[in-house]
Amino acid sequence: MTEIFNHTLMITGFVFAMMVAIEYINVQTDGYWQKKLTGNKWKQYMVAAFLGIIPGCLGAFAVVAMYSHRVLTFGAVVTAMIATSGDEAFVMLAMIPEQALYITGALFLIGIFAGALTDFISGHKKAPQAMRCDGLNVHQLNRCRCFPRDQIIQQWRECSPFRATLAVGLLIFAIALISGQIGPSVWNWIKATLLGVVAFSLFIVITVPDHFLEEHLWRHVARQHIPRIFLWTFGTLFVMHILIDYLHIESAIQEGKWIVLFIACLVGLIPESGPHLVFLMLYAQGTIPVSLFLASSIVQDGHGMLPMLAHSRRAFLIVKLINFVIGIGIGAIGLVAGF
Repeated sequence: MTEIFNHTLMITGFVFAMMVAIEYINVQTDGYWQKKLTGNKWKQYMVAAFLGIIPGCLGAFAVVAMYSHRVLTFGAVVTAMIATSGDEAFVMLAMIPEQALYITGALFLIGIFAGALTDFISGHKKAPQAMRCDGLNVHQLNRCRCFPRDQIIQQWRECSPFRATLAVGLLIFAIALISGQIGPSVWNWIKATLLGVVAFSLFIVITVPDHFLEEHLWRHVARQHIPRIFLWTFGTLFVMHILIDYLHIESAIQEGKWIVLFIACLVGLIPESGPHLVFLMLYAQGTIPVSLFLASSIVQDGHGMLPMLAHSRRAFLIVKLINFVIGIGIGAIGLVAGF
């Protein structure tokens, strides 16, 4: 149980540090990708896939918003939703960093192919006029001066409890990593990467203005995402411990891979990253082959498609169906090929 708890802390801490960094970069580059999302269809697929592979759901949300404003085609939405893994991408990077890069690359390429095929069949359709809004407004906010060097000392003299809590938490996490209490016990590139991300996140917490810290880092990341990720991760690790160490389900999974493929793709339809962690854990422990995990990753998109429900339930269901078919197809090819 102690090992499960420490592993959960390592994953959750890394996820938090990555989310802080992504949130910071997202605000600093506000509006940049909107300007880049015009041009030929292949450029749209490339950018949609890139936005999709960004850990978290921000990139996927941006793609849905731009589709609703008729900037992107329907195929570009399919591309982004295949490429994205939502918040689970953070967990993948924490648990299986090397494999995560290969899987992300595969999702990137499959997403582009699927998006192009979707547009070829549908005729490069954009959102219907009924969905269109008057202007593109993807999380508009006051321009953040995120490194106010003349105010940093004053901010710490009047340090808010939010800043103190986040800074102390990241510092304790960094010390635990260095001492080997959590994470890799020996120094390697994984440990160095973890510390680098934590150090950058600590720099962000130390320097950003109070408004950014409270609205983005505390209320959005720390309060909204982290408790759910901790509980899902701990619960999944605990269930996997029971299933594998006590019930020994490996043989049943090996004998019923086709059933597992269908279940994995069905679970991927749920607009939530948490349930998909089961298949990540199974893959990380070598219980299922990469083809089953890849199929599940193709179908699931975290919270990425939730904004589409506000625009078009029909479009939501069609994207889910397309990704389900592609996931089943890729998974089946993988099983037949033996990987």
